[in-house]
Amino acid sequence: MKLSIALQTDKPLAAYGPLAAQAESHGFDQVTVYNDMLYQPAWLPLLEMARATRRVRLGVAAVNPFTCHPVNIAGNIALIDEAAGGRVSLGLARGAWLDFVGVAPRQPARALAEAVRCVRHLLRRDPAPLAGEFFPLAGGDTLRWPLLRSDIPFLLGSWGAQTIRACIAEIAEVKIGGSANPDVVPYFRRVIDAAAQQAGRAGDEIGIVIGAVCVVDEDGAAARARARREVALYLPVVAGLDPTVAVEPDRLAQLRAAAARYDFTAAAALVSDDLLRRFAFAGSPAEVAEQAAALFAAGASRVEFGTPHGLTPAQGLHLLGTAVLPRLRGG
Repeated sequence: MKLSIALQTDKPLAAYGPLAAQAESHGFDQVTVYNDMLYQPAWLPLLEMARATRRVRLGVAAVNPFTCHPVNIAGNIALIDEAAGGRVSLGLARGAWLDFVGVAPRQPARALAEAVRCVRHLLRRDPAPLAGEFFPLAGGDTLRWPLLRSDIPFLLGSWGAQTIRACIAEIAEVKIGGSANPDVVPYFRRVIDAAAQQAGRAGDEIGIVIGAVCVVDEDGAAARARARREVALYLPVVAGLDPTVAVEPDRLAQLRAAAARYDFTAAAALVSDDLLRRFAFAGSPAEVAEQAAALFAAGASRVEFGTPHGLTPAQGLHLLGTAVLPRLRGG
């Protein structure tokens, strides 16, 4: 029953180390940073976190190989892993909002699988050629410095069965991002187990991570009101991906239109109580703990509480560490 904190990369650089150290002191298992379009790249925040912590795992969820080439991904994650003493995991995903930079990946599942293999090949410092349509390596050379580890764990961020099947041989976890819905866990457990069996792996080798916006406060109603605004940015992306949720087409169209014009007040008004529970952690510490417990009961191996954590980030992280985590661990 692993618990992690995820941070948006929108903070002063000096803030990441203390935040990660605070999460470590509370007993969280992992601290993750996002790598979303138009926010800070994940690498320097991760380096600050590596320098400020000793035990907690660190990760990025997730980098897309279409705006950051696998050779750069491999080099950066290897350096962060060295700084952290071997405590780093790497998340890879197709990525959202790529249309902002005019990127439209062709055959994205196949291309992402190639990228995963390319990064792994580079981390092994294998000088052999690597064939590929999207990310080939000519061979004869590799990363030119000794690496701490070649077997950095990989996480795949995806809602797609085809992508999971394509990448299953190289991954340790699948993250269903933007969800707090217990119903998706058994659905993806079946997808992962079938894909793993076909690849000659045991399904239970591959964990399921569920993560979403989190707003926790002693005033549960205020937390839910804030969470509605926060979830409005990504709900138009993920609501249509959840195979266990049916969102009325008119509501989804209105959500997309409101988010596109950054009218989060209008978007928040369209988020029903049921949608909020399925796509965000929100409420009092007891309510958020209950949501997380339901995900573990459904089979999740890790639950990740995402930004902004509370009505203020500091208070939210404090409540997660002192009032939510102990409830889940029986403290």
